[in-house]
Amino acid sequence: MMKNLLLALYILVGIVLLVAGIEAFRDKKNPAHVGTGLFWIIMAVIFAFGDMLPSVVSGILVVIMGLLAFFKQIKIGNIPEVSEQRAKKSAKRLGWWVFLPSVILAVIAFCISQYTKLGGQIGIGIASIVSLIVAWIETRSSAKDVYFDTHRSIRAMGTAGVLPQLLAMLGAVFTAAGIGKLTAQIIAGIFPAGNHLLGVALYCIAMAIFTIIMGNAFAAFAVITTAIGIPFVVAQGGNPAVVAALGMTAGYCGTLLTPMAANFNSLPVALLDMKDETGVIKAQAPVAIVMLLVHIVLMYFLAF
Repeated sequence: MMKNLLLALYILVGIVLLVAGIEAFRDKKNPAHVGTGLFWIIMAVIFAFGDMLPSVVSGILVVIMGLLAFFKQIKIGNIPEVSEQRAKKSAKRLGWWVFLPSVILAVIAFCISQYTKLGGQIGIGIASIVSLIVAWIETRSSAKDVYFDTHRSIRAMGTAGVLPQLLAMLGAVFTAAGIGKLTAQIIAGIFPAGNHLLGVALYCIAMAIFTIIMGNAFAAFAVITTAIGIPFVVAQGGNPAVVAALGMTAGYCGTLLTPMAANFNSLPVALLDMKDETGVIKAQAPVAIVMLLVHIVLMYFLAF
């Protein structure tokens, strides 16, 4: 049942991406409308039929997407803006209730992932559907508005929309390739084991740096924990639970500093039409650095 439910959610995502691809094709004012439409349609096929496609076919489709991006055949194009007057009117009417769908999404996703056997992925999928229905009712929108805002949001992401999937895969590839063991050997040849503060600092900073490179703390966690966290902190007497928890959140400090974390740092730039492409990162940088130092201090005192 869980597998079928998850498959249904992926197919639903594929349908949404297909809508974005069709609308991109129809945008004749966009000089790259063919490449843009093809990009989103290929992504729709991978999401909807990924389990059914041979791995070679999926790989070829991903390479095609990469070539489209390399030759700059993917552009946002001309997306009609939401009426500013209507937006202000709706904002005034809704007030703080505008955040209700987001809160519902978070609460339902958490409850499903924690208190049922369905897991986090299915939880987020179900929560997203419920949140969309609540937003639809709350804003009194028409079906046309929902259709328009769906493809508008996706197309506004551009190529950043594919980064989370690619980065998650990259972490698995790095782990399978033994990057963690190789990194451990290199670090061991430079820094001696046994110094608690040095080990903690190395682990937290490496988690942040590797997350900056990969854009995903989850992908960095397996590699850096194997390479540094276990031999330099846990093996020296560090509490594994404390080290793992703070190690993961130390990686999130790196998430705040990298354009590779597209859904956090690049996506807001696209959706808010910001002129400074690194504006979000610049605003977050001081907080990220301070929090990284806090993580080092907390791990040093709490893990030992």
